[in-house]
Amino acid sequence: MSGGTGDTEDEKGGLRTALAGLTTRGRSFLAAGVAAVICAYVLGQSDLLRVGLLLAALPLVCATVLYRTRYRVAGSRRLSPGRVPAGSEARVHLRMDNVSRLPTGLLMLQDRVPYVLGPRPRFVLDRVEAGGRREVSYRVRSDLRGRYPLGPLQLRLTDPFGMCELTRSFSTYDTLTVIPRVEPLPTVRLTGEAKGYGEGRQRSLALAGEDDIIPRGYRHGDDLRRVHWRLTARYGELMVRREEQPQRSRCTVLLDTRGIAYQGAGPDSAFEWAVSGTASSLVHMLERGFSVRLLTDDGSSVPGEGADGFTGASQQSADAAGLMMDTLAVIDHSDGTGLSRAYDILRSGNEGLLIAFLGDLDEEQTTVLAKMRQRSGGAVAFLLDSETWVREPTDVPGPLDRSEDRLRMLREAGWTAVTVPRGADLADLWRLADRQRTGAASTGSTAGGGVR
Repeated sequence: MSGGTGDTEDEKGGLRTALAGLTTRGRSFLAAGVAAVICAYVLGQSDLLRVGLLLAALPLVCATVLYRTRYRVAGSRRLSPGRVPAGSEARVHLRMDNVSRLPTGLLMLQDRVPYVLGPRPRFVLDRVEAGGRREVSYRVRSDLRGRYPLGPLQLRLTDPFGMCELTRSFSTYDTLTVIPRVEPLPTVRLTGEAKGYGEGRQRSLALAGEDDIIPRGYRHGDDLRRVHWRLTARYGELMVRREEQPQRSRCTVLLDTRGIAYQGAGPDSAFEWAVSGTASSLVHMLERGFSVRLLTDDGSSVPGEGADGFTGASQQSADAAGLMMDTLAVIDHSDGTGLSRAYDILRSGNEGLLIAFLGDLDEEQTTVLAKMRQRSGGAVAFLLDSETWVREPTDVPGPLDRSEDRLRMLREAGWTAVTVPRGADLADLWRLADRQRTGAASTGSTAGGGVR
């Protein structure tokens, strides 16, 4: 169970803390009592003096008794689920346990939540017997992705006369992660190569000869029985045999986060669509059995560990997906102006399938993307023209010559490139990209067949 436990005792502040908790009723009684005492002294009325002392003493006694009350209450919080897509609800379960030998009085429980998650929840708890517990829950919802702290819990204690009210806080809090919306995608073949979409599984080959075995450096977790001692002595470091084993097909999803590439903000902006499309593509490719990684324009790769930054074995896919979703939950615009850093990551070798979600492009960045195609087995680009996303539907559409020119350059370089209009459905664009690739492949096959 997540969340912390705590004790509502507070040894600091003394009587000053108790007096600061006097309610309006308590302050009124205290003021009336002091006034009555003064009048009784001036007028010489002993009966009025007794009344004044009673009125002044009642809130002071209540504050002292409430402060000296040793309620020992443990609180905990559980999120269900702890990671939720934007626009979906999560339920927060609160549990209070009375760990003292005395029953509590009436308690007011409230939890601190950011304003984007909704109003601050408050609950009134009846008398909790010694060793008893109370459980309550509330819902939170956000249309904006991000990481939001929940807590700490607060308890309000009050006396039976309503003269004093004290607030005690726990020290722990939890974090709710709101990830981008993930849209289910159809199963299509976005590249004509077997290695690009997982049907053909590559194998890393080890030659049969003792001296011809392809070695690699020792990694944490490798079986010591695979250590090649002759090569270890030659290179001065542990070397292991690279055995024949299936290798998962690779896919890199590139997200363009440059601030200059997007206009507008909010849940319906072009950038948020690109983030959601990236998340949907990552989940879809993982489900298809690919070894996937997230790459941004500034060269950041997630997951950062493993072979070349890709996901590892099958059992690690869930952890890798969670890590990438957590990254996309808080990703924001970068200060970069180009895609060269991402190209430097991709130029190291053949990266399998490349899927890119891109904002506005100039000629220089389009040229960089054309070079990326040479390092991938297949490449699909979704181009978001931010001007069409910020323009009102009633406006006259502007010229599209620039976008069409960028599309033509990418397609000539071998990309499967489609434009993303405002509010487009990713599943439909996914099918469109497949039809475009199939049409280009058919055209290329026909043209190649006519050459003798």
